[in-house]
Amino acid sequence: MPPISLRPLPPGTRPRTGSRFWESLAPRIAAGHICPVPLPQIFTDWFAARGWRVRRHQAEMLAAAARGEHALLVAATGAGKTLAGFLPTLVDLAAHPSDRLHTLYVSPLKALAADVERNLLGPIGDMGLAISVESRSGDTSSDRKARQRSRPPNILLTTPESLSLLLSYPDSFAMFADLQTVVIDEIHAFAPGKRGDLLSLALARLQQIAPAMRRVGLSATIADPGQYAEWLAPDAAGGAVTLVAGEAGADPDISILLPEGAVPWSGHSGRYAVHQVMAEVAKNRTTIIFCNTRGLAELIFQELWKVNDLSLPIAIHHGSLDREARQRAETAMAEGRLRALVATSSLDLGLDWGDVDCVIQMGAPKGSSRLLQRIGRANHRLDEPSRALIVPGNRFEYLEAQAALDAVAAGERDADRFRPGALDVLAQHVMALACAAPFDEAELLAEIRSAAPYRWVDEVTFSRLLGFVRDGGYALKSYDRFRRLAPDGQGRWRIAHPRLAAQHRLNAGIIVDAPTLDVRFRNGRRLGSVEEYFASTLTPGDTFAFAGLSLEVEAIRDTDLYVRATTRPARIPSYLGARMALTTRLADRVRGFLADPASWARFPGDVRFWLEMQQWRSVLPRPGELLVETFPHDGHHYLVVYPFDGWNAHQSLGMLVSKRMERAGLQPLGFVASDYALAIWSLRPVTDPAALFDAAILEGEFVEWVEGSHLLKRAFREVAVIGGLIERQHPGKRKTGKQVTFSTDLIFDVLRKYEPDHLLLEAAWADARERLTDVARLGDLLDRAAGTMLHKDLERISPLAVPVLVLIGRENVAAADIDDALLGELADELAAAAMGEG
Repeated sequence: MPPISLRPLPPGTRPRTGSRFWESLAPRIAAGHICPVPLPQIFTDWFAARGWRVRRHQAEMLAAAARGEHALLVAATGAGKTLAGFLPTLVDLAAHPSDRLHTLYVSPLKALAADVERNLLGPIGDMGLAISVESRSGDTSSDRKARQRSRPPNILLTTPESLSLLLSYPDSFAMFADLQTVVIDEIHAFAPGKRGDLLSLALARLQQIAPAMRRVGLSATIADPGQYAEWLAPDAAGGAVTLVAGEAGADPDISILLPEGAVPWSGHSGRYAVHQVMAEVAKNRTTIIFCNTRGLAELIFQELWKVNDLSLPIAIHHGSLDREARQRAETAMAEGRLRALVATSSLDLGLDWGDVDCVIQMGAPKGSSRLLQRIGRANHRLDEPSRALIVPGNRFEYLEAQAALDAVAAGERDADRFRPGALDVLAQHVMALACAAPFDEAELLAEIRSAAPYRWVDEVTFSRLLGFVRDGGYALKSYDRFRRLAPDGQGRWRIAHPRLAAQHRLNAGIIVDAPTLDVRFRNGRRLGSVEEYFASTLTPGDTFAFAGLSLEVEAIRDTDLYVRATTRPARIPSYLGARMALTTRLADRVRGFLADPASWARFPGDVRFWLEMQQWRSVLPRPGELLVETFPHDGHHYLVVYPFDGWNAHQSLGMLVSKRMERAGLQPLGFVASDYALAIWSLRPVTDPAALFDAAILEGEFVEWVEGSHLLKRAFREVAVIGGLIERQHPGKRKTGKQVTFSTDLIFDVLRKYEPDHLLLEAAWADARERLTDVARLGDLLDRAAGTMLHKDLERISPLAVPVLVLIGRENVAAADIDDALLGELADELAAAAMGEG
C-alpha cells in the first residue's frame, strides 16, 4: 500500500492517542510531518489475494485513527464501510495483541451485529490473527453474558439497549477501562430518535471511563453530515470529528414496473403486479421484495405463493416472526437456498448477501434515503450497479416513485430532524448509572450535558428528573414502590435497595411494542406474535395470514393465541404505528411534477391523461400552494385538501378540521386520509375553507383533541415504561399488555388530577406532539395554508380526488371482506364521474 499523507495538526494541538500502535506515530504527526501509515504486509497480502484494493476512504479512516480523531464515514452500500470502521482496530490488535476489550461496535439490529461478526471472523481467520470477536444482545445466553463482563473479547458487537445494561453493572468500570474505539454502524437509523438518545448518554459515560476513546460513525444515507458529527462528538463539538466521504460507486439501475393494464387509482400494495413480480423472481438468482409494513409483507407473500407455479423457494422475514423463523430465513439467504425473500424494514440495514441481484420495492418507497438503503442490498458491491424495481400501488404512488428515482439520480438524501433528548430515556439512564455506583448530582449533570441531545438540560430540569427517579414525584412519593434512590451519607445518590438493580435490568429498554399475543400451534410451537388489539377482533373459527401460512383461530388463553393451519381464505393482521411518512423532499418533488406539464411526457399515458383532465376540470397547485376543492357527490358535500405531508399529519388535520366543522354546524360525517390528500364529507357545504385552517387550531382544538382522546394515554404508557415508573416484568412473570395499560392509565389519571406538571406528563406531551401526530409538519402545513390556499368550488368530483375517495369505500368495508373487484368498480364509477363529459 502506498504511503498515506496526513495533514498537519494545528500548532499546539495534541492528538488523542488511545493505543500503543498509534502512539508510536504520534510524535511525527504532532510535529506536522508527512507521515506514512503503512498497512502491515499480512493485510496487504489479504487484500491482494481477493483482488481488492484499499479504498481511499478506508485509508482516510486509518489516517484519522493515527491522528487520534473521531471520524464519520458516509459511503455507499458495498463500499466496505464496516471494514473501514474496523481496519484500524484490526491493524492495532495485530501489532499489539491484547486480552482486553479494545473496540465496541454498536448497531441498530441484532441481526446486523451477528452478520458483522461472521464477516469479521473471516478475515481474522484468514490472516491467523489472535483477535476475539463476540456479539451480545437479548438473545445471548446468561452464562456468556456473565463471562463477557469479566473476560470480554477484543471486539464486542452489541446494540444500544445491551450497552446500557452493561453500564448498569459495577464491573462496567473495569470492563471498559481500556476501551479504544466505539464504532456506530448505520448511525442514521437511530441517532435522531430515542435509541439515539440512549446511545448518546452511553457514549458520555464511556468517555468518562475511558477518556482517550475514539468515536466512529458509519452510514450510507446521511443528508447532513455536520448534523451527525455534532451528535457523535463529545460536547456536540462537531469540528472534532473528521468527515470522510466514500468513493463513488456505480449508479444504481432503478426502474418502475408498470402494470399490464392501467396504473390503479388506489391501493398501496402493488398486488396487481404479482405475476410480473414472480416472473422477475424466476429470472434472477435471488431477489429481496421489500414491503413497507408487516401486514403488507404477509399479503404479498400469500399472493406470490398463489402464482408460484414453479414452486421456487421463497420465504418471509419481519419483526413479528419468531426469532428462530427469522434466523432460518437469514441462514437460507446467506447459503443461497432462497430465490426470493419478502421482507420489511427488518432487513433494511447492512446485511451483506452478495448474491442478491435484484431488489423489488412493493408500493412507494416514501423517501430517497430509504430507497437507496434497500437498493444497496442488491449486489452489495461498490463497482457494480444495484438493480431495483419499484411497483407503485396507485397513480399518486407512481408520481412518488418517479420523484424518488429523480432524487436518487440527483444525489439527494432525506434530511433528519433532531429534537431535544427525551426525559423518559434520561430517567432510565440515570437509574442504570445508579445501579452501577453511587453518583454525585453535579458531576452526573456535567456528564449528561456532554451528550449532544441533552445539552439543553439545566439544573432545574435535572433536579425535577432526579426527584422523579428518586420517589416518583410529588403525587407518588408516599408510595414505597416508587422509591428508587436514597442518599448514601456522602453527598451522593445510590439505589434504595439492591433488588432494584435486578428489576431495572429486567425492564430496561427503549422499544415499547404494542401489547402482543404469542401465536402458537396446539403443540406449543411458537410462530411469532400479533398485536393485542388485532387479536381482540378474532373469535374461534376466524382465519388470518401469518408467517406465510393461513391460520384458523382455535382459542385465546391469557397471552397465547392458539391456531391451526387451514386452506381457507385469510385476512391480514394489521399493526399499529406501521405507516412510513412521505418525506418532505419527496413531497416537494411530487408537487413540482403537478406544476410542470412539460415533465409529464415521461409518465404513462393513463397518468398523464389523469393530470391533464385535472388541469381542465379544476386546477393543479403550484409549488407552495395548498389546493382545497369542494364539491357535491352522492348526496353529500366534500372538502378535499392536497397537502402532500403524509398520512400522520393528514389524519391529525382531519380530526381537528372535523371538530371545527362540527362547531360551525356543517355536520361532518367522516374523513379519510392518504399520504397525499385529506377528504372530509358533511351534510352541509364548506364555503369558506380558510376559516377552518388557521394556526390557532394547534392551541385550541389540538390540545382539546389530544387530552380527550387516547393519544396522550398511549404516549404516557410508553414514557412510563421507558422511564421505569411501570415494570413490565418481574422475575418469572410478565405482565400482560392489558395489565400494563391498566396500571399506566390509573397513574395517568392520578397525575393529571394531582400533579399536572409531572415530568412524565411533560414527556408524554412531547411524544404526542412530535411523533404521534407529526405536529411539526402539521404546523408547517397550517402556516402554508394561511397565505397560499387555493380554493376551487366545483360542480362535481375532480380527477385528483378520485384516489382518496376510493379509500372511503375501502374504509367502509370490513377488512376480511374487501373485494378488489368491488373497489375497482367503485374507482371506475368515480373516475367516470370526474373525467367523463358534461
